[in-house]
Amino acid sequence: MANLKRRVAENSGVNRAASLYAAAQGQHAEGRLREAASLYAEVLEVQPHHAGALNLLGVLTSQAGQHAEAARMIRQAVAISPREASYRINLGLILREAGQLEDAAASLRVARSLRPDAADAHLNLGVILAELGQADEAIACYRRALVLRPEDGDALGNLGNLLREQGSWDAAVVCLQSAAALQPGVASAHNNLAVALAEQGRMNEAVSGYRRALALRHDLPEAHYNLGMALLRQGELAAGWAEYEWRWRTRLMMAGRRPFPQPQWGGEAGEGRTLLIHAEQGFGDTLQFCRYAELAAAQGWRVVMEVQAPLVRLLRSLDGVAAVVAHGEALPPFDVHCPMLSLPLALGTVMESIPNEAPYLCPEAAAAGRWASRLPRSPGGVRAGLVWAGSARAHAPALAALDARRSIALARLAPLFGVPGVQWLSLQKDGDVGGFPLLDLMGEMTDFADTAALIANLDLVISVDTAVAHLAAAMGKPVWLLNRFDSCWRWPQRHRDSVWYPSIRIFHQRAAGDWDSVVAEVVTALELFADGS
Repeated sequence: MANLKRRVAENSGVNRAASLYAAAQGQHAEGRLREAASLYAEVLEVQPHHAGALNLLGVLTSQAGQHAEAARMIRQAVAISPREASYRINLGLILREAGQLEDAAASLRVARSLRPDAADAHLNLGVILAELGQADEAIACYRRALVLRPEDGDALGNLGNLLREQGSWDAAVVCLQSAAALQPGVASAHNNLAVALAEQGRMNEAVSGYRRALALRHDLPEAHYNLGMALLRQGELAAGWAEYEWRWRTRLMMAGRRPFPQPQWGGEAGEGRTLLIHAEQGFGDTLQFCRYAELAAAQGWRVVMEVQAPLVRLLRSLDGVAAVVAHGEALPPFDVHCPMLSLPLALGTVMESIPNEAPYLCPEAAAAGRWASRLPRSPGGVRAGLVWAGSARAHAPALAALDARRSIALARLAPLFGVPGVQWLSLQKDGDVGGFPLLDLMGEMTDFADTAALIANLDLVISVDTAVAHLAAAMGKPVWLLNRFDSCWRWPQRHRDSVWYPSIRIFHQRAAGDWDSVVAEVVTALELFADGS
């Protein structure tokens, strides 16, 4: 009799758990998440090893930001039902939210092996592999997901974005056009397509795409940010700077916003108060926009500038700067602040008012003189510096892919070394000059002030789109910029010169990856330059 009563009680518990679970799923489906979570918890009080309740309560717990607890629950569900692929997919997604990408990929690989026909396993594994920088395998995952679910807009969009990052713009546009057609009401789909069109140089179509995205969702930061860069590239600076302010709300840059209690400067007069100008992005950005310090000082501000440590010594040569401190050091008191790339907005910069007089950065005279006495020189020869690669930025796969597109293998520049009358110096930090005729003194460079002193003794700098190009141009040196096809907004494809730097000459790729035509054009120009023509 006791055994019978126990079995009846157990059956009663199972039935009650099933009833509660069904009710919880109903609440979940209707979007009543708090009620659903409460019911899943009741299921687990009655039946602690209910794998479905553990899984779905874990999903809700993750959505509340409690990723560690969520992962614990779903791992328990996996232990109970190890062959249930959906649990492993959810675990992978939660581990990704927690930043545990390798573990997330491992969970999704198991889910894929359990259910090879599960499109979500392939799709989500592709997302994580892309974030890990494993682009080829990610592309294969997206393609498999599309075999299983051909009209999956997310898979098409993810594949298109990754192809775009790899420089396969034609294929990317096809994918992204299909994704936008399948998701006409999804703002991000139109934004992603517009990015690919912009990188193909189809700027009018790109601007229309960004505006279409914003018509669907006015508060989409990425679309505003991208529209801003497109407008800047088209020379519509006033509207471009305003849209560019949305950068602080994008996933890429929101973590870099400085939470100062002081207000952001809007261009008003200083009357002796202190303005903190702070660097916000790369070395090149700082070198380009530090020029605005003098204009701010002319508005009556005492200007303090916070920049990356390798730039501190050099930027002390700027007119209008009272003090320069390194990022991370204690800041002096200040009244207002301004991110460096917000200065053009504050000062109302348009094409006609770009402050483009150079030089505005100067090396230390004694340091430049020391290099003058050390460097060999052939009578009548040209002394040229060369930069062929940017910073790899392996921590961010999308940025690493961009760097691969802007960089050139040194061997592809070999024709330059055949031009007579040119003495070559490497300006490539940590670069291997191999067997090429490049004098490499970069091991002696401790910061940008040292590099500036070396550049002061050159006749010409040839560089891909890096900070050294900005540095040499800010010093007023002739700079030949070797520019990738998907150009930065600063160097519009139709222009051979720069409104920002009078001494820059731009050599553009005619097609993606086509460095050979660029090198041939530079060889011809260099022969004339060396000949004095």
